[in-house]
Amino acid sequence: MTTPGFRPTHVVPPHGLPAWEAPDPARPTVPLDPLLPVQLVDRRGDWGYIRCANGWGAWVDGRLLVAVPDDPPAGGETDGIADPRPLLARVEQALADYRAAVEDLAAGGLDGEAFETRTEGLRIGLVVDGASMWLYDPQEGRWLYGDGRRLSTYATDRSVDGVDDGARASDRLVAPEGER
Repeated sequence: MTTPGFRPTHVVPPHGLPAWEAPDPARPTVPLDPLLPVQLVDRRGDWGYIRCANGWGAWVDGRLLVAVPDDPPAGGETDGIADPRPLLARVEQALADYRAAVEDLAAGGLDGEAFETRTEGLRIGLVVDGASMWLYDPQEGRWLYGDGRRLSTYATDRSVDGVDDGARASDRLVAPEGER
């Protein structure tokens, strides 16, 4: 469930990020998943307080967050993905696969190890805010912004032409599969 008013300002770096309950290294909490969209709410020196789409918050090393553009990509800056529906269908299928695994686990048909095996490699991400959408494409390793008509890359977890992973899409765009 997405918290009303959630608008990502950053994504977690491609290799994940440790998190803390307070700006104190002695109080660790659950680490953040790679490329998770977050909202930077507060800063205290190098510490950044982030909030996730589900309302959960934590303190992180704010210097490591990857900023997303203040505004969605300009019209016409598409990555050859004119129609978001095929990617949305893959998200729906991944969610259905995960839901089925959870149901089997809850019914006792799977143990924890079998659940992990069944869901290994399954990655989805979706934030919908009115007409705006942020969608993770695991096949291309990137987060996309969509307005219902087209998608544009705004963060990627892959290196392209020697550029470091996690660069902002406004700094570089990733060519769609088949155009590399």
